[in-house]
Amino acid sequence: MFLSGLVLLMGITFINKFYKFSAKDLPESENDFIVMSYNVRLFNLFDWISKDVTHEIQAFINDKNPDILCIQEYSTGANIDLKVYTHRYIFMQGNKIKTGQAIFSKFPIINEGNLVFPDSNNNVIFADIKKGKDIIRVYNMQLQSIKISPDVNEISENIDVINQQKSQLVINRISVAFKKQQQQAEIIKNHKKECEYPIIICGDMNNSPFSYVYRNIKGNLKDTFEEAGSGFGKTYNFKYYPVRIDYIFADAKMKVKRFENFPEFENSDHYPLMTRLSME
Repeated sequence: MFLSGLVLLMGITFINKFYKFSAKDLPESENDFIVMSYNVRLFNLFDWISKDVTHEIQAFINDKNPDILCIQEYSTGANIDLKVYTHRYIFMQGNKIKTGQAIFSKFPIINEGNLVFPDSNNNVIFADIKKGKDIIRVYNMQLQSIKISPDVNEISENIDVINQQKSQLVINRISVAFKKQQQQAEIIKNHKKECEYPIIICGDMNNSPFSYVYRNIKGNLKDTFEEAGSGFGKTYNFKYYPVRIDYIFADAKMKVKRFENFPEFENSDHYPLMTRLSME
């Protein structure tokens, strides 16, 4: 009984990272601003989904009307109309297929840049955004992917091998990805140390809130889901259990007034997430 109680007590420390029983929704004020993060999977460039994904994503963004929008796996080929955002920074990579990250803002961007990771197609971009008298550094990240499909069938397709070999293939893939993620997390951590402004970090981490990578990047920032979310905070379409691998971290100087994720909005393999913030 003592051992079981001890284990349960230890688990209470972590349960908020996995499940929130009630959401926070504080009163709005004129100084609030809304941040959205969304991995759009190239706006369905290769027709994974049989519908007009670009139109639906654009309508969704227009309806939610965030002040700052961070998009991962952005594609210029979609021709999405986001003219309401007069300030933007887009960084694209690739030869035949170009993909990248994008930051759209209703507030002026006074500085911008990118962190290109070694031996990886992933990267981080950042923009210093002037909101009133404040300047906020916004990072938009996508870390190394484990490259396992939502239904995990890609591992075994057209491979006639025994289960042990399949398991080893998965283990090797995860091991390589996690090593790269750790290196990428260190790059982000060292870069944000030099920043003198309040920080927001958005994006697709491709790792869980229980990981070393999560702790390293989050540091003393606030996990907006933990602060104001509810339920599992699911951000990725994985059929076996609710996965949270996309995040919005906010500076300790900011109050998290609301957090929402949208698992019913199935236009990518990820789901959008959004938070309402204010400077304290």
